[in-house]
Amino acid sequence: MIIVLTGPTASGKTKASIALAKALGGVIINGDAFQVYQELSIATAKPTVKQLCEAPHYLFDFIPLNEDYNVYEYQLDLRSCVAELLQKNIPMIIAGGTGLYIRAGLYDYQFSDDSHVDMSGYESQSDQELHAFLESIDPESAAKIHPNNRRRVLRAIEIYLQTGVSKSSIEATQEHAPLYDVKFFTLDQGRSTLYERVEQRVDEMFELGLENEVRTLVDKYGRDISAFKAIGVKEFFPYLDGQCSLEEVRGQIISNTKKYVKRQETFFRHQFPSTWVKDEQEILSLLSQK
Repeated sequence: MIIVLTGPTASGKTKASIALAKALGGVIINGDAFQVYQELSIATAKPTVKQLCEAPHYLFDFIPLNEDYNVYEYQLDLRSCVAELLQKNIPMIIAGGTGLYIRAGLYDYQFSDDSHVDMSGYESQSDQELHAFLESIDPESAAKIHPNNRRRVLRAIEIYLQTGVSKSSIEATQEHAPLYDVKFFTLDQGRSTLYERVEQRVDEMFELGLENEVRTLVDKYGRDISAFKAIGVKEFFPYLDGQCSLEEVRGQIISNTKKYVKRQETFFRHQFPSTWVKDEQEILSLLSQK
């Protein structure tokens, strides 16, 4: 059995996935792009040591922080995990909020493992310039990606430069059904409740020592590693330069997280055949009916 448990940031995925794993005698596989990294724990809301002991966990905390890791590598790692667990007939809960990673692993997405493309010349361009270039090489993707969504625009450009084929053309040739028998569930707490949880979570992160975690890791690795694109890290850079207050950092993290919540909800609604539920008890009830 493969269950995908998605949901926006702060929707309760960690708690629900552990409860499901215990009830089903299964394991949890990480579906978050940043929880794969070692050391970066508070900023990514990684499961605690106690939570990790409550059920077997896979693909958490295994990539050195200063190494790059991408969706192609995650696809390989996830499929390897799934194959091993299917052979042993162990139920698995793929839990996380990075929809693209989960979809890439479970659907027939074809990625190139060609040599790295130098994107430095593009990263210095403005959002408008990047989007205009994307429109010239891949109008369909440009129409779907907001100009301010810099990360996705750059990724679409990188795909074209790497393969010579547009992102939209690749997606058009790929199957739209999962490669496995998967049941999709998305936690739905309601926007107002979710926003309250986001603010509570950010407060808790600061209480747990978020500032010290970021300072320590930036001192150790600098600012240019991929993992530091995570919300909860990059917002500290102006503060470390003396350009804003700690309260302004907190406000920016909350603002960026709420914007991310909106993007996550949109992705889950359009990209997964998901049943929206309140909690793990509703999932268990639905599974028992089937």
